[in-house]
Amino acid sequence: MFTRADSRGMRRARHQRVRRTVKGTAERPRLAVFRSLSHIYGQLIDDGAGQTLVAASDLEPELRVAATGSKSERAKRVGQELASRAQARGIRSVVFDRGGFLYHGRVKSLADGAREGGLQF
Repeated sequence: MFTRADSRGMRRARHQRVRRTVKGTAERPRLAVFRSLSHIYGQLIDDGAGQTLVAASDLEPELRVAATGSKSERAKRVGQELASRAQARGIRSVVFDRGGFLYHGRVKSLADGAREGGLQF
């Protein structure tokens, strides 16, 4: 069994391995996902300029009001909100960065919500 420090280190190693190839541009930013035990965060990042273009999390007041349901349902709403904000800025296509997390559960729900909102991966 892995300790907490081991599993965090392994996640960071997976993230760095993915980040070697996944790069966001102004036309096709990187959708970076971070999940803590209680919350989930998503950002669209232009790696060339080194800036965040759009961000959303389940801690924001407008998403917190609708924070009923499971964590996966909240993650899906965060993905949909992120997609609507991206559409408003003219962003239609992104590259997905799962942040070293496995692609299931809340990470998959956020991605599905973003796809439903109109983003193309």
